[in-house]
Amino acid sequence: MPLDRTTLTINGTSRAVDVASDTPLLWVLRDNVGLTGTKFGCGIGQCGACTVQVDGVPTRSCSLPVSLAAGKRITTIEGLSPDSSHPLQRAWLEEDVPQCGYCQSGQLMAAAALLEKNKNPSDADIDAAMTNVCRCGTYNRIRRAIKRAAKEARS
Repeated sequence: MPLDRTTLTINGTSRAVDVASDTPLLWVLRDNVGLTGTKFGCGIGQCGACTVQVDGVPTRSCSLPVSLAAGKRITTIEGLSPDSSHPLQRAWLEEDVPQCGYCQSGQLMAAAALLEKNKNPSDADIDAAMTNVCRCGTYNRIRRAIKRAAKEARS
């Protein structure tokens, strides 16, 4: 397949990449741009390890062709905060959310999108928004961290 020049806006920076138009965004981020915080999990858009935000919407990057991301704002875990000072990142650490840590970047990106839309989510709101899989089962800690970050942001 021929390569196409695609311009992406990633974490506020415009980046031109030469890739096949059907290349999943995940591989462009990791292999072409060098942002390896977004993880490969299942490759079929089910587990959420690859979640990034596209125009503020949590999106499974393993199943999104790069051509559909052109012209949109892409935010990866690296763009959430350069120094882990985002309220969610602090709450994640305070609540000891990570165990193996593999799914955490996707979990954080989904949680950040939730809190952008809903500053005070209920348990039901969190359950509906957080569809990412955590094989370690840290869902209760994830919920506590989201609520902690929401409370901090309101203070």
